[in-house]
Amino acid sequence: MINQDTICAVATPRSEGAIAIIRISGKNAISIGEKIFFFKKSGKFLKNQKKNTIHFAYIKDENKIIDEVLFSLFRAPNSYNGEDIIEISCHASIFIQEEILKLIIKNGGRLAKEGEFTLRAFLNGKMDLSQAEAVADLIHSTNEENHRIAMKQMRGGFSYEISILRKKLLNFISLIELELDFSEEDVEFVDRRDFKNLILEIKRKIDILKNSFHLGNVIKNGVPVAIVGDTNVGKSTLLNAILNENKAIISEIPGTTRDFIEDIINIKGMDFRFIDTAGLRKTKDKIEKLGIEKTFEKIKNAKIVLFLIDVKKEIPEKKILEIKSKLDKNQILILVLNKIDILKKNVDFHKKIFFMKKEEIILISAKHKKNIENLKNKLFEIINLQKDNNIIINNLRHFQALENSYFSVLRIIEGLKNQISSEFLTMDAREILRDFGEITGEITNDEILKNIFSKFCIGK
Repeated sequence: MINQDTICAVATPRSEGAIAIIRISGKNAISIGEKIFFFKKSGKFLKNQKKNTIHFAYIKDENKIIDEVLFSLFRAPNSYNGEDIIEISCHASIFIQEEILKLIIKNGGRLAKEGEFTLRAFLNGKMDLSQAEAVADLIHSTNEENHRIAMKQMRGGFSYEISILRKKLLNFISLIELELDFSEEDVEFVDRRDFKNLILEIKRKIDILKNSFHLGNVIKNGVPVAIVGDTNVGKSTLLNAILNENKAIISEIPGTTRDFIEDIINIKGMDFRFIDTAGLRKTKDKIEKLGIEKTFEKIKNAKIVLFLIDVKKEIPEKKILEIKSKLDKNQILILVLNKIDILKKNVDFHKKIFFMKKEEIILISAKHKKNIENLKNKLFEIINLQKDNNIIINNLRHFQALENSYFSVLRIIEGLKNQISSEFLTMDAREILRDFGEITGEITNDEILKNIFSKFCIGK
């Protein structure tokens, strides 16, 4: 599958900065370099230089000097993708970049396709497919948490565990199939209890990884936090206080917010997407009704729901319980009691709101920005505790493969319980092998690879 062409591309953004990096990779990278690099010292040749070294040279097209550059030399197989690679650090004039590319192509190279450098790393066994996908996530990471997840996956944390389980399962399948070859002798090479324990271990691991996807996905795209509550409880004021800017219109007139307002802030390296919604009340206004419908849509899609309450008013117990009943196990409801600055005496709201846990209630003053930092810290702690340093997946392709393998696991467990033929057990076990192999790239096809690497930039 490995294309033998020598490829080239600009690996940095195409702009007029100080430095640009151009990559050459493939079996003819060094011979092309010999034709375009000219050392200051006569008699010095590229082919004689040691691996992993940096050199100063002119790039010339015949007698015309294009630029003075530094270039790094990496020799196969000790390079990013296992091929001979030259990385040229040139001046970032777009004219210079284009002239160097044209010169490389003139001497036998061709322009790389999207992600082709990393595709070759995968095909040459320098990384598995899930690690290659993590490279793209690392490039596109916009905050500390996305960076942490991508780094962990790029270093093989996720794929390592999958590979270990796959090897154990493959060993059992081989022994079971050996039994089938000796079926007439009635011999047993596999202890069914050991096999069942392995299947249960796989089930536990898939459960953990599948459950992490919801969290991984919201971290990747920004944790959605819906601010909901009755009209005039201070939802827009709270949004402005969290963002530290006047994003939402504030008014004493009930029903001012008729559509949702959304913005993202970073809390301790994690992105949170705050959504200010229309107030919950009965209304005849058609536009406001549409806004309230959208509020319930945002509640459904939120990871965290902040139900804002005006401490001067009666606790809307019925509405809180209604919303609580609509949330699934992955969603969290926090009651935010606003306008505590107007309280003349201390009130034990935790006793008053007996149907919520103490840690699910927080007191603030949005207007005076009191306890806003406490609220932010609370949101961070909720997500931080959930991730608990375990491996988190945020890739839909991986989730779908795990979902498919999970059904095969359940069939094996049921089959062992009913003592069905080993032949049928191995059929389901091979389905698990196939699904795990699709994650790591041990089983793949050109269509999957094209879809994955088309999301990469040209120089990667």
